[in-house]
Amino acid sequence: MATRFIGSEAGERLYQKVRKLPVVDYHCHLSPREIYEDREFDNLGELWLAGDHYKWRLMRQYGVEEQYITGSASWRDKFLHFMEALEYAAGNPVYHWCKLELEQYFDIDAPLTAENAPKIWEEANRVIQEKALSPRKLILNSGVSLIATTDDVIDVLNYHRLLAQDRSFPVAVTPSFRTDRLLLCNRSDYRDYLKALEAAAEIEITGLASFKQAILNRLDYFMSFGCRMTDVGIPFFPSAVGSDVQAEQAFDAVLSGRTLGEEDYSAFLGNLFLFLGKAYRERNLVMQWHLAVWRDANKPLWEALGENIGCDCMGNDIPVDHLIGILDAINQSGGLPKTLLYTLRPSMAAPLSTIAGCYRNVIPGAAWWFCDHRRGICEQLEI
Repeated sequence: MATRFIGSEAGERLYQKVRKLPVVDYHCHLSPREIYEDREFDNLGELWLAGDHYKWRLMRQYGVEEQYITGSASWRDKFLHFMEALEYAAGNPVYHWCKLELEQYFDIDAPLTAENAPKIWEEANRVIQEKALSPRKLILNSGVSLIATTDDVIDVLNYHRLLAQDRSFPVAVTPSFRTDRLLLCNRSDYRDYLKALEAAAEIEITGLASFKQAILNRLDYFMSFGCRMTDVGIPFFPSAVGSDVQAEQAFDAVLSGRTLGEEDYSAFLGNLFLFLGKAYRERNLVMQWHLAVWRDANKPLWEALGENIGCDCMGNDIPVDHLIGILDAINQSGGLPKTLLYTLRPSMAAPLSTIAGCYRNVIPGAAWWFCDHRRGICEQLEI
């Protein structure tokens, strides 16, 4: 199986050297609740299509009606429609992931076609039932030793606590400190979010200083559950670091219910990026920036289904001077934490690589999302 996808003897030898090493999954979107509850899967449609917006996006692009994607159709009907779309997606990573999964976990080596879909459905479901496949079994069968989930600043982390107490599961499941909602202060529900942050951090937020203290309270809480990774992936990036006075004025406006203009929002955002970078360095945490992404481009679908439904895309290029300005400000404040820079735009990969080389502890992240395919990975490795 490996040679089929690697294509060279040297690649095969490298693969054999590392294939049995434990998997440290430092950035993923698995549900800690599903891992803890460990409910056995009923069928392949549920396993593949219950929450995978990569597959949903592929189905929409093929023209599948929404009832067979996120609607009320049966899992079998959803699976058959997915396979109809997948047949025409050779070269798309989703196609190859599905091919690998069927071979590795179900011992199914059949062409991915609509014609073969009923047979694949029956055989995969037989394996699911015979092996009583569940989230934990699949994780253990994959040789995973650590999972860092993606968690909002106000998340209670109850399931991380329960997993840490469960001695029967040897895989560490730790939270990651994701600050997207914290930084998107122009959202219509932001003041409600601040109320939730107040409750979670056990502090009244009356201005910028108490806001920052609430963030630190939550960061330390996350660390008590083993958090080592932080992350942000919003469509905006600051042009400069705003002063504390500028950020205070901007935050006061937010507290009063006003929407910030572009200049004020950038100043507030830059001030928070600097604050967070310093806090991460002081706590020896890894800082991840997922850059040049645009979220929820299809507004009607977002309003109907919510976030993470397959409607994100590449965002705008971020000017080099903006990136350097924020990185250098953090660096001048006492040094950068270990930092991973990802970009959704291939045109930014080379600039990011050269920027990373200017600083200690900064490295380019792996080819991400729409760049996470053979061509994208090779292009990044060859920079």
